[in-house]
Amino acid sequence: MQNFKLKILIFLTFYKTGGVFLKELMSRFWAGEHRALARVISTVENELPGKDDILKEIYTKTGGAYILGVTGSPGAGKSSLVDTLVKEIRKNNEIVGIVAVDPTSPFSGGAILGDRIRMNEHALDEGVFIRSMGTRGSLGGLAKTTKEVVKVMDAFGMNWVIIETVGVGQAELDIMYIADTTVVVLTPGAGDSIQTMKAGIMEIADVFAINKCDLPGADRVEMEVEMMLNFRDDHIKWRPPVVKTSTFNTTKGIAELLEAVKKHRNHLSEKGIFLKRRQERASNEVLDIINYQWERLVKHHLGRPGQVSELLEKVTSREIDPYTASQSIIEWIIGDSGSQKSSSQ
Repeated sequence: MQNFKLKILIFLTFYKTGGVFLKELMSRFWAGEHRALARVISTVENELPGKDDILKEIYTKTGGAYILGVTGSPGAGKSSLVDTLVKEIRKNNEIVGIVAVDPTSPFSGGAILGDRIRMNEHALDEGVFIRSMGTRGSLGGLAKTTKEVVKVMDAFGMNWVIIETVGVGQAELDIMYIADTTVVVLTPGAGDSIQTMKAGIMEIADVFAINKCDLPGADRVEMEVEMMLNFRDDHIKWRPPVVKTSTFNTTKGIAELLEAVKKHRNHLSEKGIFLKRRQERASNEVLDIINYQWERLVKHHLGRPGQVSELLEKVTSREIDPYTASQSIIEWIIGDSGSQKSSSQ
């Protein structure tokens, strides 16, 4: 209910000012104001009026941040690891944005904020901006608008954007489509570790972090990961390094972990993979937007009298097949859109 009231309030503000609110907000955003950054992210995350205008305006300023994904099972210590990793990055005075994807509260609909509490030490650091996002029912370990929030932080001038996924299993792999480098966090004593290595999440790792390495069994996990990598070594161009880390009363392995990430970054640049990946993601994003807009266009005609409904009824009664119907719907909507545009001119 609270989120709904916020949407209404911002919508009325935007509507009454005719976009003046947005113009002022973006002016403060470009001036480097953190409060404006938070409001822009809220507008994008909640898909409020002005979201598309914001994303259009910031696009040319994106591409400067290096995107690091940190993923792993619940309880692996991802938040503590990110917290100490940010301290290491900040030694070079680089600006860091953190997107912490939390489980969604079933009551308020917002993020539970567990990750932000663990990173509270950075609250007064102007060089670090932390944003918690609820998954809101999205699968894959990320929220639906995570990619867009990352763009906002990128345009704001962050050197690094670190995405911490919600606790994941074997199939939540969305982070690989956003991050330049993906760190998979493992822990000793989490059952039969070989079971977690069968497929999925283990295959997207660019770097492995065996966290809580002060616990018994860390050496065994390291050995099993190295064995798995040996089986793949004949067909992978980059062998993910395995780094043992601990954040309990120490920062063991954190500098080594950051160094491993930087080595992977250099590898991507030297081999031309970095630029190629970014180009592919840009192309895929355009196609995703086209698919989304096309789906909206088709759904607009569903349930209304006309060509689309008639074709769907014919498919239901087996008069025509779905492939013929879909082709006819595409041709009709394209023709209808073209005729509307010419008549408006």
